[in-house]
Amino acid sequence: MTTPAATTEIVMPGLIEPDGLLVRDRDRPAPAAGQALVRVEATGVSFAEQQMRRGKYYDQPPFPFVPGYDLVGVVDAVGEGVDPRLVGERVAAVVKTGAWATHVLLDAGHLVPVPEGIDPADAETVVVNGITAWQMLHRVARVQRGQTIVVLGANGGVGSTLVQLATDAGITVIGTASERHHDHVRTLGATPVDYRAPDLADRLRALAPDGVDAVFDHVGGAGIADSWRLLRRGGTLVSYGTAATKDDAGRSQLPVLALVGRLMVWNLLPNGRRAHFYNFWAGRRRPTRFHRRLREDLTQVFQRLAAGTLAPQVAARLPLTEAGRALALAESHTVAGKVVLLP
Repeated sequence: MTTPAATTEIVMPGLIEPDGLLVRDRDRPAPAAGQALVRVEATGVSFAEQQMRRGKYYDQPPFPFVPGYDLVGVVDAVGEGVDPRLVGERVAAVVKTGAWATHVLLDAGHLVPVPEGIDPADAETVVVNGITAWQMLHRVARVQRGQTIVVLGANGGVGSTLVQLATDAGITVIGTASERHHDHVRTLGATPVDYRAPDLADRLRALAPDGVDAVFDHVGGAGIADSWRLLRRGGTLVSYGTAATKDDAGRSQLPVLALVGRLMVWNLLPNGRRAHFYNFWAGRRRPTRFHRRLREDLTQVFQRLAAGTLAPQVAARLPLTEAGRALALAESHTVAGKVVLLP
């Protein structure tokens, strides 16, 4: 008798510490019509998983579930109606959950080709991070060459990618980070400022006395007001997270709703500034347009990665079965870049 092929996946069973993740084996799924079975070569730890284990991600699924926001892998098999030439191709995908596994079933139309010669772990660092950074910079804030921006968390996964994309576009960047990461932030092309400084807003203002053209803020909380005040007339605040409230008790939706409400009020003020809350999945109700843009934007990011103008920021590479250790490392604030899991 033939034993069914297995897939290994990481399960988040409930509200846990990082070491509470479970490893589970199950039968490997077969692709249905329109699907592709992807053998995962690299997936990553994002801020989303850090929030999910606390039950704080805005629209996470009920426990238990398999986390994992994005992946890079090779197509092992395809279902009916999918071009068989796709088998063997390296692809990337954003899934929100389910990527922390050795094999994942995906809609074949949602896969994005990865250029030849790019290491899977390197490519993984710029999938959701690259799309997020590209869209915030070019589609939301629409920052132009010669302008100046502030990036909070410039050493992080999204932040480090955003800094590089901005400098490549001729934009001046001021980035916040802990002092231990200042040399790294400089190599990315930004002027670093210690995010722990009690006079942080004053230090940022001293570097741009006339205000900046955009601020990218993943922190939220009370400090969002300082980000707003840094803008010059015509500037744009892009908020894309609520890290400041990740440990607060209560419903996960409340900090996000409060933040969005605050931004909406600011947009009513007659001061020429704009405020946006960036939601990666905002356009998913128009799936064709959403996935076309995702493919276009990730292709732009991959082109820069292949050309060497965007350097992958791999903080660490760990086996998939050590996802708990990887999650703890990502939350430690001791690393720069993205922690990558290798199934």
